[in-house]
Amino acid sequence: MSALAAPSVLLIDDHPSVRSGIKKAIEVAGMLCCGEAASRAEALAQIAHKSPDAVVVDLHLPDGSGLDVVQWIRKHSQDMAIIVLTMSDEESHLIAAMRAGASSFVKKTAPINDVVAAIRSSLLQPKNFSAPGIVSALQNIEAASFLTPRELTVLQSLSAPGTNSDLAKSLYISEATFKSHLAAIYRKLQVKNRLGAITKARGLNLL
Repeated sequence: MSALAAPSVLLIDDHPSVRSGIKKAIEVAGMLCCGEAASRAEALAQIAHKSPDAVVVDLHLPDGSGLDVVQWIRKHSQDMAIIVLTMSDEESHLIAAMRAGASSFVKKTAPINDVVAAIRSSLLQPKNFSAPGIVSALQNIEAASFLTPRELTVLQSLSAPGTNSDLAKSLYISEATFKSHLAAIYRKLQVKNRLGAITKARGLNLL
């Protein structure tokens, strides 16, 4: 892309209305829609043929995942801006998009101006991932990754009825061992009691 050329953007989504709305918005913003694709196969063909400056890609495509498209692009180009657009609220999808090499992650419920802003920032820094909620997501993933397999088992048992002694027996460990694991779980999840641990675990999709 030359300094004077309008950035070219490829739109990848199986809903024509979504593509139409984004196309109008980016053209008003001075960018060019160089093509549209409704599937993973179409997307890969268009990218190879048109080499756009940026792509806006849905996570869920009829013939596969948008993450496959993200990974394919990043394998062949470090400079292309990749904006993931999705209905998903799952932090795991946000983290997956970041790890696949996306530049930005935007929810379809966000204002169209947010999509335009994400494209612009991604064009400037294609490898600098940005997304609302990224700090919280990373903190949650980090907290969960610190738990040992046995601690995860103890954590998951907390949602069952019964005292610590009852839960320890169900796991075939002593109550003292159970309490030791519990103390480690509370410390790592930064909570003070059983209810706090259950609430935090559900927020991390561990329960």
